[in-house]
Amino acid sequence: MTVKSSISLANDQHAFAKTLVEAGRFPSMSAVMQQGVELLRQQLEAESMERAALAEVLKQRRAGKFISASTMDERIAAMLARKRQAHAVQD
Repeated sequence: MTVKSSISLANDQHAFAKTLVEAGRFPSMSAVMQQGVELLRQQLEAESMERAALAEVLKQRRAGKFISASTMDERIAAMLARKRQAHAVQD
């Protein structure tokens, strides 16, 4: 089912959409607008899913074991030493 809707576009938006139709990329201005709305919907859904995934990661991290800053510094120093040795990098 389709619904007729009246929209207003800025001059540059209209010109861009018109060139897409004239180039044969879309059959009509309506098809250009439909594609634009669909892309926006997909983008917003993806952002929502990313936020939910990030919230879950943060929730899991809060519930997990934390280490001190000094322990993290030691781990990073050890990792860097291993990488330097593996790649023969001099200090």
